[in-house]
Amino acid sequence: MNDIDAWVWWLVGAAALGIPLVVTAMPEFGMLAAGAVAAAVAAGFGVGAVAQVLVFIVVSVALIAVVRPIANRHGKQSPRLATGIDALKGKQAVVLERVDGSGGRIKLAGEVWSARALDTDRAYDVGQEVDVVDIEGATAIVI
Repeated sequence: MNDIDAWVWWLVGAAALGIPLVVTAMPEFGMLAAGAVAAAVAAGFGVGAVAQVLVFIVVSVALIAVVRPIANRHGKQSPRLATGIDALKGKQAVVLERVDGSGGRIKLAGEVWSARALDTDRAYDVGQEVDVVDIEGATAIVI
């Protein structure tokens, strides 16, 4: 046991911290593993055990303190590019069959959709342009 250098133990620790990173997908384990790699580098340069532990702690805490808030901020941002039905909301469509409170057909983004008017008292005639305000299932709600 005494024949194995300290830097090897730090790399074993880094690998051991990589396992829960992969299993749990918690990035904090990766930051701790990076701290262990930094301590292994310090041990490779012949730094004492206390300094190695301090390098591990400083690098790990610095990564957690700096990287984690940035990652949380990016995770909470909504996507800038609307896709799916969210991309269709607010688009204009052309009425193909009369649309009223009970139904009808429109051409939306090159496709034929079933549609109904948001205001049940309102009707839209063939050829008229309407705005899509919502999508419920396969039916566009228009005004």
